[in-house]
Amino acid sequence: MLQTIRKFVIDNYLFGEEGKLGDEDSFMETGIIDSTGILELVRFLESTYGIKVADEELIPDNLDSVHKIVAFINAKQSATTQAGGGTSLQSAGRQLK
Repeated sequence: MLQTIRKFVIDNYLFGEEGKLGDEDSFMETGIIDSTGILELVRFLESTYGIKVADEELIPDNLDSVHKIVAFINAKQSATTQAGGGTSLQSAGRQLK
């Protein structure tokens, strides 16, 4: 999962320059992804991982680095599995810290 997300970010926002992205690097602070780019990233995550990202989940704690995205998706998938589907996490990133 981590490599798939890294590849998407590198291919779509860094034009293939892999050395410019650390797994903990903040997309917003480094200027890698802007607010429009986040929406494109969310569409990718929803289609690739079968999750639904609610508006209230569009926060830096969930989506501001490769590591945070992986933790967020793992928490979403785990909650969906445990609840039998349809559960929305308001801030999965904060719960994993």
